[in-house]
Amino acid sequence: MKIMKEEKKDSLKLKHKIGYGLGDAGGVMTFALMSSTFSMYCTDALGISSGTIGILLLIWNVWDFINDPLMGAYIDRSFAKNSSRRGKFRPWILRSAPLLCVTFIALWSAPSLFAGITRLCVLFIMKILYEGAYTMFNIPMGSLLSSMADNDEERAALSSARGVGSAGATLIALFIMPLFLKKYGESNPTGYAIGASICALIGFAMCLGHYALTFERNNTHSNPEEADNIKATDILEVMKVNRPFVALCVHGLFICTMQYVGNTLNNYMYSDVLGDISIAGYGTLFSAPSMIIIFIAGPIIARKIGLERLIRYGLLISCILYVTLFGALMLTSVNPWVYAIWSNTAMGFAFISIYMQWGLVGEAIDYNEMITGKRTEGSIYGTFNLSRRVGQTIGNSAAMLLLGLVGYNGALAVQAPATINGIKALCVLLPGILVLGSWATFKFLWNMDDEMRARVDEFKAAKKAVDKAE
Repeated sequence: MKIMKEEKKDSLKLKHKIGYGLGDAGGVMTFALMSSTFSMYCTDALGISSGTIGILLLIWNVWDFINDPLMGAYIDRSFAKNSSRRGKFRPWILRSAPLLCVTFIALWSAPSLFAGITRLCVLFIMKILYEGAYTMFNIPMGSLLSSMADNDEERAALSSARGVGSAGATLIALFIMPLFLKKYGESNPTGYAIGASICALIGFAMCLGHYALTFERNNTHSNPEEADNIKATDILEVMKVNRPFVALCVHGLFICTMQYVGNTLNNYMYSDVLGDISIAGYGTLFSAPSMIIIFIAGPIIARKIGLERLIRYGLLISCILYVTLFGALMLTSVNPWVYAIWSNTAMGFAFISIYMQWGLVGEAIDYNEMITGKRTEGSIYGTFNLSRRVGQTIGNSAAMLLLGLVGYNGALAVQAPATINGIKALCVLLPGILVLGSWATFKFLWNMDDEMRARVDEFKAAKKAVDKAE
């Protein structure tokens, strides 16, 4: 039995791109608040000490490390055992979307109904349930790209759509929550609960739109015997033979470490070095030109030069901008507005890799199927996501550790000259070095050239011919 009918699904339509963009938007409507407001909710509204939250975050991060690859392997195994006519990934979107909505609302409302150790336990359990639901949604949503796209142009178009959805949802969520915090106060749980509930419901509607407007076309037949051969440990074998996948994981470590070092230390740069923290809020406006390249011109450029080259050139430009900015900071006094434009443009070019990398994940999945005979999108996407989470954790932790090593003292009105130079290096030179590491990964480790892509295309065409014959 065939899983999907081919009927008029030979190419991506605008509605499919919109639908895929709605997927990341739906997840980001909740995730954006987790990365921006959750710590304040715990300390200010729930009255939990920062030290306790720090320990809990470590435990929660370990849980995230575990559940991503396990969920991916489970999706691959369950589909091989019992295929659904709706596809491999879309049924999981429908199952997980309501769970994501309910657990997020519960996380931001239920703990305040309790006190003491009970409140802490409820918070811990709700966070575990939410992260499980988010993984159940995010892994199939991300893996779906490889099932929808057949070539670089389509992968770039879907990656761009995902970037637009992510950026738009982030702006919406970060606009909604402050309105209720201002109305009820930052120490009142009510504002958090209302803001989170509205964001969760909007996200749920987006997730349903994602399900309704997407489709799958690159899946194989169910094979119960193959299901018995799919294990979570298979990813270790993939690491040995799939260089593009290894390159993506290394890139994920570099680029997410860079991103979260920058996010963590950005305010110190504006406050202690440049003397005007208010300018930090304009950062996203200054990265707009490079964002336009990603969202509008990205698919066009990818069609001309290839998706991997587009990403590599963006990383190289970003590195050059960071290194020259560091040189300027060490040689002269840089105006805060000039710094804001310069640094955020550098970040914007680096973000080309963050928003467009999903297309390369699809390419690594196709390559893996050719060399191993298994199409395990879930396992590959889940493990790649794990590498990104590790980078996020390293970036957050290393940023604060290194800030202490350069002598930062929050009690001082003016930091020592050596500390000022240390902050400059951490905020500008270190991101440049990490971006260079990501560029080197694609330059020297990534091995998908035109000849290899032609081989993959031939393999996919032969597989489709067999599927049609059956």
